[in-house]
Amino acid sequence: MKTAFMKVALAALALAAFGTASADFGIGLKAGTLGLGVEGRWSLLPWLDVRVGANSYEYDDDGSQAGINYDATFALDTYYATGNFRFPLSPFRVTAGAFSNNNEFGMISQDTAGANFEIGGNTFSPADVGSLQSLTSFASTAPYLGVGYDFEVLGKVGLNFDFGVLWQGEPTVSLQADGFAAGQQVFQDALEAERLELEDEMSDFKAWPVVSIAFIYNF
Repeated sequence: MKTAFMKVALAALALAAFGTASADFGIGLKAGTLGLGVEGRWSLLPWLDVRVGANSYEYDDDGSQAGINYDATFALDTYYATGNFRFPLSPFRVTAGAFSNNNEFGMISQDTAGANFEIGGNTFSPADVGSLQSLTSFASTAPYLGVGYDFEVLGKVGLNFDFGVLWQGEPTVSLQADGFAAGQQVFQDALEAERLELEDEMSDFKAWPVVSIAFIYNF
């Protein structure tokens, strides 16, 4: 998580250094469903601006996927560039752009307290399975479409809201086990069936909802 925040901090410094040469530049901090981030804005025309930024966050959760209880780590990590089309005399805008998408979901199975695992329609003992480790990733480049509202609050300070969808695409899921049966073909077949079921469930995240709030300082 420290590495993620270092990336955001470095991006903020780079944007600030570039922006000091432009009177039509703003830089801000944001928070939302993609994590914490920084954003730089350049006003190219009265009705168009370009924004670049970075988002990052990591948090832990637990739950059930494909009938197995997991401890999960959600690592959010994106960089983006967007074009924002404004409407005259209105805070409303339409936003489209592309994200460099490094979002990943890592999971490890919870201790079953001696209970058997149901994997791919087969039953295996805890010793046979050991632990299950899964990693889910998505397309490295993801299109974004949304709307937003930009408000002037105090002089050069602005308040921005974004609502949109990041299309991450179909997930790629890996699933491994380290138990005694890991090398057996019957177990590998069951593990592959479980992986496909898990991949189907993780496809719910292919369209990631984006909601964020940002405070912007305009130079």
